[in-house]
Amino acid sequence: MARLDLLVTGGDVLDGTGSPARAADVGVRDGRLVLLPPQSRTPAVQVVDAAGLVVTPGFIDVHTHSDLLAGDDPQREVLRGAPLRQGVTTEICGNCGISPFPVPPERSGPVGELIAATFGPPAASYASFPEFAAAQGVARRNHLAALVGHGTLRAAVVGFAQRRATPDEIRRMGELLDGALAAGAAGLSTGLIYSPGVNAGTDEVIALARVAAAHGKPYVTHLRDEMSQVESALEEAIEIAAAAGSALQVSHHKTAGRRAWGATVRTLARLDRARAEGLDVTCDVYPYTAGSTALHAMLPPWVIADGVPAMLAAIAEPAVRERIRADIVAGVPGWENTVGNGGWDLIRVASAPNSPNVQGHTIAELAAAAGTDPVHYACALLVAERGDVTILSHSMHEDDVRRVLASPLTMLCSDGVPKPGRPHPRWAGSFTRVLGHYVRDVGLLSLAEAVHKMTAMPARRFGLRDRGLLADGYAADLVVFDPQRVADGATYDDPLAAPRGVRCVVVAGEIVVDGDDVTDARPGRVLAVPDREPAGRDRP
Repeated sequence: MARLDLLVTGGDVLDGTGSPARAADVGVRDGRLVLLPPQSRTPAVQVVDAAGLVVTPGFIDVHTHSDLLAGDDPQREVLRGAPLRQGVTTEICGNCGISPFPVPPERSGPVGELIAATFGPPAASYASFPEFAAAQGVARRNHLAALVGHGTLRAAVVGFAQRRATPDEIRRMGELLDGALAAGAAGLSTGLIYSPGVNAGTDEVIALARVAAAHGKPYVTHLRDEMSQVESALEEAIEIAAAAGSALQVSHHKTAGRRAWGATVRTLARLDRARAEGLDVTCDVYPYTAGSTALHAMLPPWVIADGVPAMLAAIAEPAVRERIRADIVAGVPGWENTVGNGGWDLIRVASAPNSPNVQGHTIAELAAAAGTDPVHYACALLVAERGDVTILSHSMHEDDVRRVLASPLTMLCSDGVPKPGRPHPRWAGSFTRVLGHYVRDVGLLSLAEAVHKMTAMPARRFGLRDRGLLADGYAADLVVFDPQRVADGATYDDPLAAPRGVRCVVVAGEIVVDGDDVTDARPGRVLAVPDREPAGRDRP
């Protein structure tokens, strides 16, 4: 046999199918895998001794917000390294309805406001998926696939108006979506609690999901409500997918807020019934009881209806703040109302670039220290930060997290929001937390089941045809780790701490993590996902 570029020898192979581990060597030649008998002694340029370790396909994070993480500054470099260190070789961005493409140049201003409020400055936007890929694919260490955000489409065509889209506007959104999917975007995402997506009717989303279905790509949704109305929101998602003929991916499935704790018993049973009825539906989850999002999402949706600059002007007015207080107490139809379901004492500032001293503290604590009320403090902070504030929300119950994670319909995600400050530890810890805590320590899953949820299952869902398995000819994305030592290091106080027990990570045949070190290799790229034939129910 010709010489290999890389040989991983002596390890136990978990191939991603969910089958038990077996002894085998894994070789790499020209960026592709070659499966070999154990202790093959095949000549190779580089050899990794995996004795006592497990070798798996590279992990696929199906839900991130890492769309605009390119750049040379040291902070971004640290943030980019966090998923790599735990074995993530492919990230899927464009989630929750926000993507930085496709944005017609004449609409880059209003859409740029939305992008800046989501990802932080600079608010880059791109006219097409190929433009985005060219900009974000430069010098990557791991791969990136991207969804098309419905909120971006709506901001580009309708703006932030609180009204239904006209048939012509829906047609124009569909044309933008169709072009992006044809060029290689991986699917359609919605964030129906966020402006401007919150203003869309079910019929609008069905029309756009039909476009995704025509390309054989999934409809991926942050439900309209994940709290007290989560069951009706899930029904809407199922209705959309069934009417459109699309596959359905329920993002970061949770039942948050005390009123919804325990509802995963019913929501997971509903997903099982939908599959039995023929719908191709799966979901994903991150292994924490806290979420993370933008601070402005804690306010009623009318606050941001006219865009970020208008929001910042409005919330400086005492009368507007009083109306916000009243709506949080009474609720607004169709609004999730995280604070009303929990309280400001559960809302912790993760990122406020111009006010680093507030990071890590709750809005309730900060307001009390300032001698003011939480709504006033939150609005003042948003004004000071030009809308760019990210928060953590401690709102889930551990029993629900475990129930969703254990479901055969569930794959893993981080929902990482990689911004400076004190981000959620899920960005740096989700995958190793599952392998260490939930597999080894708790016994919730077998190691083979967990690896399947991180590899073959997401690859199949998002059409990554040559990834997710250890098989001859597949892309050479690999993780080598110690199942007895692997663990997350990231905490809420130290959210980017490196994990333990990961021996090496390989992307496109090149070692990008070697022990404790991230190497200089940058073999990653933005993946263009080809169209697929629309199909029926897929195996989880």
